[in-house]
Amino acid sequence: MIQGVQIDLISAERLEKLTTLEKIRLILDEVMEGNVVVLERGLTPDEQSMLIETTMREITPDGFAGIEMETYSAGGSDSGKGGGFFGGLFGKKESTSGRLTVIGPANQMKTLKKDKDLISTWVSSR
Repeated sequence: MIQGVQIDLISAERLEKLTTLEKIRLILDEVMEGNVVVLERGLTPDEQSMLIETTMREITPDGFAGIEMETYSAGGSDSGKGGGFFGGLFGKKESTSGRLTVIGPANQMKTLKKDKDLISTWVSSR
């Protein structure tokens, strides 16, 4: 069996169709499976707080260790490039001003470096 880490790239359009609770559950369910989730448009501060609160309730001593989450503003770093990274991936032509968020299992994902336009992360397989 091939070992690795699944990375789910979730578009802003999909997130817009979900309620806050549905977003939190989608993210946590994926991360609890050991997957890394990348959101094209990050969560609002209230959604981030709710995600952290919900995560804290889900942590178990011999099971789920929690989440590692990094976010940065995508506005400005991709101006003039027709939507940046996700613009090409999801076929969007307009520029996005949302925030990119990377979320993964705390015991598998460690942030190595974070700049205004780069999140460098190390992810181990289980």
